[in-house]
Amino acid sequence: MKLKIGYLYPKLLNIYGDRGNITCFKQRCLWRGIHVEVTDISIGYSLKEGEFDLFFGGGGQDKQQLIVAKDLQTKKEVLKKEADKGKPMLTICGTYQLFGRFFKTSKKEKIPGISLFDMITIASEQRKIGNIVIKTKLIKPSLIVGFENHSGNTFIKDGLSQPLGRVIKGFGNNGRDKTEGAVYKNVLGCYLHGPVLPKNPHLADFLIKKALEVKYQKKINLKKLDDSLEWQAQEKAVQRAYKTG
Repeated sequence: MKLKIGYLYPKLLNIYGDRGNITCFKQRCLWRGIHVEVTDISIGYSLKEGEFDLFFGGGGQDKQQLIVAKDLQTKKEVLKKEADKGKPMLTICGTYQLFGRFFKTSKKEKIPGISLFDMITIASEQRKIGNIVIKTKLIKPSLIVGFENHSGNTFIKDGLSQPLGRVIKGFGNNGRDKTEGAVYKNVLGCYLHGPVLPKNPHLADFLIKKALEVKYQKKINLKKLDDSLEWQAQEKAVQRAYKTG
């Protein structure tokens, strides 16, 4: 088996260890004998439908988001078509915000998104920093941990998008409604840096499994791995969240 991963804007949107999610995808596939090919999707890249099986995009500052936003509009239709086919995507922080309707910066500049998620993000004066623990209905076990660092307040509107999970510890989307992240079909968005996947192997495997099932059009049972170290890392992250919370 083989997976082709499209890595959105790695030179512009890659902070707080987000690139480690790509390493996690590759390694967990390698352990199972699944070949992985990663392609950087940068400014000016002509994205074609059916080119990739899975997409990933990380976080970045406002300046980088402004640069990316304009180019992302040229890829909007292809990404929407891929999402509607069930192609999995993981978007973190900056990319997550740009997958919504818009992001309004602290300078009141409105950066248009691609409206894949039915949500808006507005910058605030409060910096939301720290370890975060959420509970999700998407996968089991239900806990997902990470590290958040954002000033944006994200609000999911009435529509097809649902929150990724409910905040147990931390701020989440906006620090008010206890939601974190967004889900549309197999497209996931969240504020969890760290990177998020090494401490949440069940989330990584969910995305890998979905990518393979969509590509090969059959049910996939992934080979079980020894994730004892990964679960220890998650437990420590939960402990830190409660200790600092």
